[in-house]
Amino acid sequence: MSLICPIRRSRTSSFSLLIKKMAQSVVEVMEDAKGKVPENLLANGGLKEKMKYLKIDLPSFVTHFEWDMAKYPAKQPLVSVVDTLAKQLAQIETDLKSRTAAYNTLKTNLENLEKKSMGNLFTRTLSDIVSKEDFVLGSEYLITLLVIVPKPSYAQWQKTYESLSDMVVPRSTKLIAEDNEGGLFTVTLFRKVIEDFKTKARENKFTVREFYYDEKEIKREREEMSRLLSDKKQQYQTSCVALKKGSSTFPDHKVKVTPLGNPARPAAGQTDRERESEGEGEGPLLRWLKVNFSEAFIAWIHIKALRVFVESVLRYGLPVNFQAVLLQPHKKSSTKRLREVLNSVFRHLDQVAAASILDASVEIPGLQLNNQDYFPYVYFHIDLSLLD
Repeated sequence: MSLICPIRRSRTSSFSLLIKKMAQSVVEVMEDAKGKVPENLLANGGLKEKMKYLKIDLPSFVTHFEWDMAKYPAKQPLVSVVDTLAKQLAQIETDLKSRTAAYNTLKTNLENLEKKSMGNLFTRTLSDIVSKEDFVLGSEYLITLLVIVPKPSYAQWQKTYESLSDMVVPRSTKLIAEDNEGGLFTVTLFRKVIEDFKTKARENKFTVREFYYDEKEIKREREEMSRLLSDKKQQYQTSCVALKKGSSTFPDHKVKVTPLGNPARPAAGQTDRERESEGEGEGPLLRWLKVNFSEAFIAWIHIKALRVFVESVLRYGLPVNFQAVLLQPHKKSSTKRLREVLNSVFRHLDQVAAASILDASVEIPGLQLNNQDYFPYVYFHIDLSLLD
């Protein structure tokens, strides 16, 4: 008998990591609504007609799993089925990398701009503080400077700023902003005494900020901030205006969400348009993540099922005579006891493996795995704790 299974452990591990990466990406995109993350990590229900558009939680999908004959025909060679699954997941992973890279670039650019609007008056941008009315503009002779004055020195500034240099316009100072350390004052003077004024100000521990009002540059910076904020938000949600009645963006088929572990009692059905029009619709990145997370998860579970079948045939031979079951301990502390029971019930299937569980020094001929990974029965772990 020649039965080859090209699903290596390293590949299945990478698929598992892909599922977790996609779940984490949903968390990052929904950073302002993390409580709603689980309801966005669902799987398409299955093959039954009544479940065609049903979206259910992951444990329910696993416990009601059926092989998708339409996507992965059982009559195809095993290598072809595995290749189809692997290519599907590889393409999703490639798309995920490019989309998350673009999103992270957007976040980084936005964070850099936000950093400029933070900090103290010495370092932060002033474009969101100053206004055109704070400056004398278009004058050949006069200029308005911005001076940072320590809070304890406010009175000193008011008494001395007119005499720090010749040609300072009297009563031209005005406090326009302040932080915990000091205030930002304007002062107007003749251009030809700028350097002298800066020197005298520095001697009195007043700091002149190098800032010249440029309306076009300030407008550009504000628009850039608004654009980045909008672009980031739209990756999570877009205006529901596009979903007005008559829009063909979303078909009117039914979409249902089934509560965790209770597929027999789905929530009330809603059309896509009704669901989206309740609030703001999904942005392109979140929508892509939801659709492709479901596809990747379903493919991953198919690979798990395929591995169980192949390993069981390799282990116990033909004709096929085995049963695959799902076991979930109620408590984590019950896992050890469950192992003991399973080893006791099935130890007759592989005496060497059963002995190795009790005695770590016993080697299993021809097997390069750690004995802790090998049992008298075929075992594969399905980790659904994607957000831990």
